[in-house]
Amino acid sequence: MKKDCPQCKKQADLSPTNPFRPFCSEKCKLIDFGTWANEEKLISRPIDSEDFYED
Repeated sequence: MKKDCPQCKKQADLSPTNPFRPFCSEKCKLIDFGTWANEEKLISRPIDSEDFYED
């Protein structure tokens, strides 16, 4: 199965053979990690148990 990489939008392999999934490469995975580490991305509110259920 393939899907767009959340970082660069190239096709990323989602199978277990891709150690960087859902990213296409280690570079994209590290870029995403860096944005979280620099607090450029934040969770906007506390997570509730209802967040884990689909409507």
